[in-house]
Amino acid sequence: MHVLVLGAAAGGGFPQWNCNCPNCHRARRGSVHHWPRTQSSIALSADGKRWLLCNASPDIRAQLHANPALWPSELRGSGIHGVLLVDAQIDHVTGLLSLREGCPLDVWCTPNVHSDLTSGFPLFPMLDHWGGLRWQPIELSDERTVTEFAIPFLTDISLTAFALHSNAPPYSPRRGTPSCGDNLGLFIVNRQTGQSLCYAPGLGQPTPLAMRFLAAADVVMVDGTLWTDDEMQTLGVGSATGQQMGHLALDGPNGMMALLDPLPKRTRRIVTHINNTNPILDDQSQAASALKAARIDIAYDGMQLTL
Repeated sequence: MHVLVLGAAAGGGFPQWNCNCPNCHRARRGSVHHWPRTQSSIALSADGKRWLLCNASPDIRAQLHANPALWPSELRGSGIHGVLLVDAQIDHVTGLLSLREGCPLDVWCTPNVHSDLTSGFPLFPMLDHWGGLRWQPIELSDERTVTEFAIPFLTDISLTAFALHSNAPPYSPRRGTPSCGDNLGLFIVNRQTGQSLCYAPGLGQPTPLAMRFLAAADVVMVDGTLWTDDEMQTLGVGSATGQQMGHLALDGPNGMMALLDPLPKRTRRIVTHINNTNPILDDQSQAASALKAARIDIAYDGMQLTL
């Protein structure tokens, strides 16, 4: 199973176009310690030719151009054979508009996400004019029943979706009162090797079910949006806390670092969806050093895994 990180930044990318925080200021001026990143997305493949796009970021055109495995091999086409959405956030879905020439396109998502993308942000109706998005519903597992599903072109790869405790998009009627299906994590297993990835970029709070999948995975890729909960407030670039946005900060006694610490020693830990304000984007910072000491990797555009 091939895993390709297309983008590792949170909404707005890094540097963010309208931000001059210390990180963005230095990245924009070419600092070798501040690597630019596009908005978060990964791609999965069993054969290195047919790929499932997990989230379609606004940066999709640049991401496709940067990864030859996704280039067209025929007169028209692409390595992308389908899209799976873990939520309906703007930075995870607006890339579908840039894929309109590839419609009809299969899109796997929950009923909640489909509802938001049919009404509040009506991408499904809009793209009907180009051939449309074919909705493939995702059934979520719960504490009692684990439901696996398959993507037809991902041979020998099984996926299990589970609800994450986070928040719905700002345009959703469930914003502030999210329900099961607004955000999901994926437990992905290569049946041939037995190796697995738990992909949960929207992990806002731990639940017993989420911890169960994290503990079972060989690799975990989770939310690394903020270093501290009040980070954006402290820098004067926003008024919301991480908790209010649905993100669990990395630092602190109940933060993501502490959450990952009890996982088996064999588990590879990776953080993604990193906000432009997060000090870990400076690879010489104390925060980046703390992650390294905790054996946690920082995702970057072009990162590749083979499981």
